[in-house]
Parts: sequence; C-alpha cells; structure tokens
Amino acid sequence: MIVVTCPVCGIKGDETDFHYGGQAHVRRPATTDPVNITDEEQRDYLFIRHNPKGLHFERWRCDRGCGKWFHAARDTVTLDFKAFYGITELPPVELQQQAKGPWAEYFQSRAKAK
Repeated sequence: MIVVTCPVCGIKGDETDFHYGGQAHVRRPATTDPVNITDEEQRDYLFIRHNPKGLHFERWRCDRGCGKWFHAARDTVTLDFKAFYGITELPPVELQQQAKGPWAEYFQSRAKAK
C-alpha cells in the first residue's frame, strides 16, 4: 500500500484516497504562444513523458480531502515518497540535486532561469 500525504490540507491516506495525475512539471505549450506551436511540441506535450527507474516527480490530486492538485517526489523502485510539495513549487533542493537524466536537466534549466 502506498501512503500519500496532501501538502495542502494535511490529510493522509492510501493511494485510493488520491488520484495519480502523471508526470509533474509538464507545461502545455499552447499557453504561451498558441499560434507558433509546432507539431513536434504538441506531440511531445501529449505523448512524451519521463519514465525513470528511481526518483520521479509526479502530480497527485487529493480526492477525499481538499480536492487540490499537488506534486510528489517518489522512488519508482521502492514506491517510497520522498517529498510532497505544492503544485506551483519545485521539490526540495536536495531532491533536485539527486535527480538524474531528463529530471536533472529540467531542474538545472529552471535554476538558470531564475
């Protein structure tokens, strides 16, 4: 059983009390410049997702509590959650530093943008 904790309302429950929403930090390209979206950008948004073995960042929704979406960092091998954080936030810095592959690139690009 996977135990999830909502960072918004604090409710704790198993995964049936929450809704898994896929990969975290996915930005829809049409929100910034809908006229100039390429077919490749739209394809990537719809179909391309990270699928790492190990640390992964996901979206979850609190179904039985506040109903809000939030992010979680979870190890896909052990199924252990490492952190829960708000939908507009980045994970704790120590988890960003542990990220590998596309996740490491994503967090490095976000750090440079600030």
